[in-house]
Amino acid sequence: MTRSPPGSSTTPFRRCRSPSERLSGWLTGGVGASTDHRRELAEFLRARRDAIQPAQVGLPAGRGRRTPGLRREEVALLAGVSVTWYTWLEQGRRINASHDVLHAIGRALLLDEAGQDHLIALTEPGTAVVDAPSEAPSALVRLLDALMPAPAYVLGPHWEFVAWNTAQARLYPSIEELEPPRLNLLWVLFADPSTKDLIVDWDIHARQALAEFRSATSAVRHDDTMEELVELLTAESAEFAAWWPEHDVSGFETRLRRFDHPAAGELTFEYQQLTSAEWPSLRVVAQLPVPGDDSAERLAVRHYLV
Repeated sequence: MTRSPPGSSTTPFRRCRSPSERLSGWLTGGVGASTDHRRELAEFLRARRDAIQPAQVGLPAGRGRRTPGLRREEVALLAGVSVTWYTWLEQGRRINASHDVLHAIGRALLLDEAGQDHLIALTEPGTAVVDAPSEAPSALVRLLDALMPAPAYVLGPHWEFVAWNTAQARLYPSIEELEPPRLNLLWVLFADPSTKDLIVDWDIHARQALAEFRSATSAVRHDDTMEELVELLTAESAEFAAWWPEHDVSGFETRLRRFDHPAAGELTFEYQQLTSAEWPSLRVVAQLPVPGDDSAERLAVRHYLV
């Protein structure tokens, strides 16, 4: 049986305004300028610059260095742009920047593909409107049921839980009781103390998930729901408050995740994510059985022993 959040709307779609509807043209001085987006660009560039040691890019450390990472002039030198121009970019001023130049800056800052994409998204917000179903489409509900006994769920644009199967409720029973805005994967990971006991090596997985979240949610970065979520998590999770300003970004990586379940014991699943071609604002997360392992079966049999 697949469940949807209690009290979910019967309206089939909700429309999330993309940043471009409010922010388009800010880089080149358009009417929709946004101090929020400019500030995030500045914070991202500074955070990445501070995280790089000169030796990583073939530069001497030098004496009397007060900057924790690279200096602005060093980034400009590596990227082949003027110090003044790069300083303006890092300050979030409304200037023109081609993709080639942005990629050069990304290379100077040792950004991977996800980081490069994030930099572009911050400087040139997309124009697409995010149409997000408020309930999981029936096809995805059937997919969740078909994945049984593997725990699986559907996430919306802000990583809110849209639906989940019985196995997911067995793995994390509190999902049945949460209400928005706490019915959200990031809130569960960071603000529910029981999750730290449930997920083995919680800090590693939480950091990775946070980097993936920042990369995956650029289209809704500054809408009201996202800002409220960030404010809530900052208030309720010391780790989120410390790690969010670091601006780490990452693409999704398939990986093994281990759980210390109070009834079923230690469980191991392969953490996988799918994006629907028909509903690209939704993502299906499946925690698949590992060949030769009986975690899914033990969870199905022993979950009620708590």
